[in-house]
Amino acid sequence: MKDAPRAKELPFDKLYQQIKPDLLPFDTTQECKSCEGIIGQERALKSIQTGLDIKSRGFNIFITGMLGTGRTTTIKKFLDKIEKTKFKPDDILYVNNFKAADEPTLITLPGGKGALFQREMKQLIEILKINIPELLKSPYYTEKRDRIIENQQNKQKAVLKQFEEEVAKEGFSVIQVQIGTFVKPDLIPIIEGKPTPFDKLEAETREKKFPQAGLEKLHKKYEDLTGKLEQVFKHMKETEEKTRALLKDWDNSSLAPIIKQAIDDIRKKFPFDKIGEYLAHVEENLNTNVGLFRPQMQEQKPKDPPDPFTSYQVNLIIDNSDLKKAPVVMETNPNYVNLFGSIESTMNRFGFMQTNFTKIKAGSLLKANGGYLVISALDALLEPGVWLSLKRTLRNQKLEIQNYASLFLFSTARLKPEPVDINVKVIMIGDSHLYNLLFYKDEDFKKIFKIKAEFDSVTPLTKKTLLEYADFVKKITEEDGLLPVDKYGMAVLLEYSIRLAGRHKKLSTRFHHLEDVIREGNYWATKDGSKLVGRVHIEEAIQERFERVSLIEDKIQEMIEEGTLMIDSKGSTVGQVNGLSVYMQGEASFGKPTRITAATSVGRAGVINIEREADLSGRTHNKGVLILGGYLRGKYAQDKPFSLSASIAFEQAYSGVDGDSASSTEVYAILSSLSKLPLRQDIAVTGSLNQKGEIQPIGGINEKIEGFFDVCKARKLTGTQGVIMPHQNVGNLMLRKDVIEAVQNGLFHVYPIKTIDEGIEILTGVKAGRRKKDGTFEVDTVHYLVDQEMHRLAASWKTFDQKNDKNKKD
Repeated sequence: MKDAPRAKELPFDKLYQQIKPDLLPFDTTQECKSCEGIIGQERALKSIQTGLDIKSRGFNIFITGMLGTGRTTTIKKFLDKIEKTKFKPDDILYVNNFKAADEPTLITLPGGKGALFQREMKQLIEILKINIPELLKSPYYTEKRDRIIENQQNKQKAVLKQFEEEVAKEGFSVIQVQIGTFVKPDLIPIIEGKPTPFDKLEAETREKKFPQAGLEKLHKKYEDLTGKLEQVFKHMKETEEKTRALLKDWDNSSLAPIIKQAIDDIRKKFPFDKIGEYLAHVEENLNTNVGLFRPQMQEQKPKDPPDPFTSYQVNLIIDNSDLKKAPVVMETNPNYVNLFGSIESTMNRFGFMQTNFTKIKAGSLLKANGGYLVISALDALLEPGVWLSLKRTLRNQKLEIQNYASLFLFSTARLKPEPVDINVKVIMIGDSHLYNLLFYKDEDFKKIFKIKAEFDSVTPLTKKTLLEYADFVKKITEEDGLLPVDKYGMAVLLEYSIRLAGRHKKLSTRFHHLEDVIREGNYWATKDGSKLVGRVHIEEAIQERFERVSLIEDKIQEMIEEGTLMIDSKGSTVGQVNGLSVYMQGEASFGKPTRITAATSVGRAGVINIEREADLSGRTHNKGVLILGGYLRGKYAQDKPFSLSASIAFEQAYSGVDGDSASSTEVYAILSSLSKLPLRQDIAVTGSLNQKGEIQPIGGINEKIEGFFDVCKARKLTGTQGVIMPHQNVGNLMLRKDVIEAVQNGLFHVYPIKTIDEGIEILTGVKAGRRKKDGTFEVDTVHYLVDQEMHRLAASWKTFDQKNDKNKKD
């Protein structure tokens, strides 16, 4: 066999991006200034600024980005910074609608005027409660009232006296008859100076003691007088009604000036059309309900008597008296009631729910009117009724406050307050998946959220950003009262940020991770008695963060070391290779080797994906296997049929496989099975494959290399072990310190490759071989052996097929 050329290895200094402490122009972060700006989000800031500046309808803002990239903090700072000179929004009030009590009237007043109007209305009633009863007790009022009553009573007495005299002449008298709880006037005959009922006279008539003719005469007189009696009492009733009318006129003429004067004072202070209209209704209603101010005589009062003056109260639901700028509301619990407000109700003594305009409560949307409302997109979508109502409100720019219970349950207490015109900029915070889901599935979404601000999870690694990160650390240490970080600790923190970013030339903007490392580093420094957080403390914090969530990783490592999970780290085997997988377990993300095997035979099945047949393969892995088949056909089936059945399997993998990072590994296993060349087991492989045989980059490269290194280290490093990886991933390497030291000492190796040929040469030690002009491959090379085997399989299939056809003919 032709020996393969020596493989190119990565030097140890390419396995990580070092931040030299000398590059940092300070000794500790105490010398830095506290960070006030937003780091690495220029694109997002520009989008937010555009959204805030455009006041047209629908230019609300949807902020996307990964958790911890500073979305909420950024928008808080941004709004605080730009809101210094904005106008004060209007106060919002609800008052009673005297014509339709179930439709409360909306009034808006300039900011700060609402509380004044509420106070004036309260003082109005208090003044009238004093002045009107005083007037009602004054001689001026009582004397004329008494005269009116006396005059009307005299008229009634005169009419009654005249009727009684007429009745007496006819031999009758007026009496009062009790019928149940009522008293009815009636007439009774006078016989020999004594009132005698008709039933007694009828009895005497039957006994011949009273003449029949006399009885009949009395009956006829009774009928005539009864008609007159009804006319008399009708006249008396009319007199009573007239008395009440005269008393009411007197009340109006005597009390109306007091009411009018008090209300006119309010009109002068609030020269607004809607206020004037409302006060006119108040004046009219007060004039017709003067009785509210009279002392109420009740033998037994209810436990909680209702306030008779509730109708004249003012419900100030938004008071902007103390507001110095446009409101900014951060709603952390955007349920229906918190966002849109509510109409509360109470149960009366009869068990029925009741409400009125004073029970209307404002939500965050109204509190943010004229300003900005910030909410979580996911929370708004999960809360019942919120998303539909929010869309309707933003689309129409009108807010209708409703009773939340009535939206889902039967409710007897219903109000329909007048809708409020709102002008609020809504800023929703979510992720890209949620944004895309709404954009494509909800037609209204793109009309009401026209600005998208994307927060990046990484930012370029420059001298400027290095200093900005130091300023950020200074800010955290000041806010939390932590120890300063020295430049050596700062360098380790920046290197950790590079690892989180996944690229040498980038820093992570997921600051919540970095904040936690700083706090934990402070813990270890304090425990160590140090006055500064140094390199060892940051390294300890990072190590502890990994170890806290590494239980599953340790269990898998134990199983590999015990031989339960079969992984070879030395020797060579045909059709077998070590692939590398990444396990995602919540916070934990780690890599471990997986044995991948291939078995080949004559046939027409092509490449059989055992994981797919067992429903353990994801769509991306299935695609990788199909690409693998395309590579084999393009390489070896140009001059002969593809008479191959090859099965590939992830051994001892029972929880599913996805991703295409093992497609190159699977090719090596098949090529080994066809060529009968053993593959090195001290080398693990990762890398995606295209149909041209080129190696493509993959994810999780650091975790994969470290995972195989841990296996080799546990079994003792031999100096030959290593990992084959895509050359494009070199810029993603940020390996652990112990891995770098092993590479530096020649105990472990990392091989970046560009093609399948480079990888198979490392694994077999045999030259891959080029295709000659005649279409054949160089003799005694990997491709030559594979091609020869493919010829043999094709010939075997042809012979078998001919025999099968002959048997069928026979």
